[in-house]
Amino acid sequence: MSTVGSGSLASAPDVGPSALTVLYDQNGTDSGIGLSSQNFETANDVFDTNAADDFLVPNGVAWKIQEVSVTGVYYNGVGLAVSQNVTFYKHALGLPGAVVATYNNVVGVDDGLGSFRIKLPTALKLKKGHYWVSVQVNMDFPSGGQWAWENQTTAAGSPAAWRNPGNGFATGCTVYAVENVCAPSGQGDHIFKLRGAVLVP
Repeated sequence: MSTVGSGSLASAPDVGPSALTVLYDQNGTDSGIGLSSQNFETANDVFDTNAADDFLVPNGVAWKIQEVSVTGVYYNGVGLAVSQNVTFYKHALGLPGAVVATYNNVVGVDDGLGSFRIKLPTALKLKKGHYWVSVQVNMDFPSGGQWAWENQTTAAGSPAAWRNPGNGFATGCTVYAVENVCAPSGQGDHIFKLRGAVLVP
């Protein structure tokens, strides 16, 4: 197994049509490199990983987040993911902090290459502030291989974060840490979009 997934440039994170408003768009130039963010089968739990990236809800509004779209790639296999786990966190000292909301086992629309449009089962309302989102696929290694969340070539906000609680990849990052410290071959931040509605508090 490898923490890093590579491939030719993955598709843009617009899998299927959506009538929702784009709230946040971090869709820069794809570096062709991504980092593992996957929940494996029980036998490989030590390799479970989470990648996360940050975003800001601006002053004067609140957001109702209804969809998360990510660009990813399958490697060491061809997929397909069974489902995705989406977790939102508060910001804490440059890294993900307290959990705001978790949506487990959500079946997003998959383009077949590893990019998803994930409709949240219930909308998440966030007031102004600094937050993080993590997208993790549920996929067994023997049947699907691995999945990586693609990086863009530029950074936005705080550096992306990553963890491998079981330390199966021997990086020492058992809690969230700056991603490029855990996996130096990673680049920039992750590619994702948030969609929903803008609310006036």
